[in-house]
Amino acid sequence: MRISVAFSPRAGEVDELTLDLPEGATLVQAIEASGLLRRHPGLDLTRLRTGIWGRMKPLDAVLRERDRVEIYRPLQVDPKEARRLRYRQDHAARRRR
Repeated sequence: MRISVAFSPRAGEVDELTLDLPEGATLVQAIEASGLLRRHPGLDLTRLRTGIWGRMKPLDAVLRERDRVEIYRPLQVDPKEARRLRYRQDHAARRRR
């Protein structure tokens, strides 16, 4: 079965690859087979969240054909606060014009 595995080590950068795995493979097996843990030695699956297509899933979740396994890094800034900051910066820039 064909699976993709993705991890974004920093904003604007994505390490993604496609794998062929046997039926019944789990999320953790896909991550191990992808080589992401070797390429990104700081990845600690016990501390990071994982999911499939944007939905949180445990490491033992069984995969299906064409699933996209994702490893989520912790947020640096709360999304609501980031939106407020962008608004303030944009608003201040418009006032200066």
